[in-house]
Amino acid sequence: MEQEQGNLESFLTWASQIGISDSTNHSQHFFSCLGHSLCVSIFPHSGGRGLGAVRDLRRGEIVLRVPKSALMTRESVMEDKKLCIAVNKHPSLSSVQILTVCLLYEVGKGKTSRWHPYLMHLPQSYDVLAMFGEFEKNALQVDEAIWITEKAVLKAKSEWKEAHALMEDLMFKPQLLTFKAWVWAAATISSRTLHIPWDEAGCLCPVGDLFNYDAPGEELSGIEDVDNFLSNSSIPVTTLSNGDKNIVVDEEQVDFHSQRLTDGGFDEDANAYCFYARTHYKKGDQVLLCYGTYTNLELLEHYGFLLQGNPNDKVFIPLEPAMYTSTSWSKESLYIHHNGKPSFALLAALRLWATPHNKRRSVGHLAYSGSQLSADNETFVMKWLLKTCKAVLKNMSTSIEDDTLLVNALDSSKEFFTFMEIAKLMTSKDEVYTFLEAHNVTTDAHSFTGILLSKKVRRLMDRWKLAVVWRLRYKKVLVDCIAYCNGILDSFMK
Repeated sequence: MEQEQGNLESFLTWASQIGISDSTNHSQHFFSCLGHSLCVSIFPHSGGRGLGAVRDLRRGEIVLRVPKSALMTRESVMEDKKLCIAVNKHPSLSSVQILTVCLLYEVGKGKTSRWHPYLMHLPQSYDVLAMFGEFEKNALQVDEAIWITEKAVLKAKSEWKEAHALMEDLMFKPQLLTFKAWVWAAATISSRTLHIPWDEAGCLCPVGDLFNYDAPGEELSGIEDVDNFLSNSSIPVTTLSNGDKNIVVDEEQVDFHSQRLTDGGFDEDANAYCFYARTHYKKGDQVLLCYGTYTNLELLEHYGFLLQGNPNDKVFIPLEPAMYTSTSWSKESLYIHHNGKPSFALLAALRLWATPHNKRRSVGHLAYSGSQLSADNETFVMKWLLKTCKAVLKNMSTSIEDDTLLVNALDSSKEFFTFMEIAKLMTSKDEVYTFLEAHNVTTDAHSFTGILLSKKVRRLMDRWKLAVVWRLRYKKVLVDCIAYCNGILDSFMK
């Protein structure tokens, strides 16, 4: 712990020396870039290490500046002529692949890299889906999640193979040529880069990437398909050059894109990446950054974490082909909310699907306005939803009760005996024994009483826990949807 604290202090001193500061008066922070507005703190129940407020902060107040010269971008790294010449010989590589190579190139420089203190401060491993092994992938249990994980792994391997020739041209050390090194660098880029206007690959931002994630609010939580909503409303709309929508509500303009970036963005006038308080913070509060709107599966895929209460989470259930063709709603809008309530579009689609073909035209306007079509129609829809959610839960290989016990075992045990004692309470222990066999851990728990789990096994268990927490949240949404349907059905009985 002392060494880790020493490394952190050295990193913050280096950051101050290159102009990073949380104060308008940079001279106040010669020995650390923080202290006026922010400090590094541990938040055990909300992201681990992050940035806390050292004083009360007002919404919109600038809390951190990182000069352009401190950012790691393709442009800044490729000031190295050797790298620039080599990259130009491989024009087919994407900007993200090139930035990934640039990161590994700087790592290979060791202490001679201008970003060495920052590189030493980066995590040694990540939990993005591309790093999931066969066991963790299957532990997700849901076909959609398994497929997305497989796609992420295949994409990472394909991009690594495509960039291999460039890395060989640059004479990378053998350990930096491996897929393990590549997927680490790719995960760093995926989880830590921030948007910059001149490069779609983004930038690595020392200190700025210490902010933990805050999900967007639920101001328009009842509207899932913005385009469909806007096309059927009287709200004034303009379309930005990047395709985002500007909406005027009660004479106040809400720009979805800029609202997402009010807490951080590159300021051309200041020639720096500037971060602002996205809300009012009290001294000691964690200061958070919103990266955008993500489901838990997307957070796992790109960032390697998930939220217990994510207002933007979605659950998709199997639908019959005719349900997709009964309305103009997109497949992406037909889902169940994090609280178990079917989406506006899903209800509209199901109501029309449950209506005879020859009557759909006459009631279509009611369905698209969110109205119930009749008591019989709504009863049919609720019974279908209820039956489908129950069928999905029944087909899952573990129950909510077992998943809850497993999360407790993975979360609370640091030694093998405790883990196995909690796991014994599960109805089905097949997954536990599969994990133990896959990683050559003995099943004789009593011989390991008091023995701490190895660091490697602990890391694997942490990744396993992410998969279990994700599927547990998925199942709870289905249970909440069943309760929602029963509530509607009960209302018709009164």
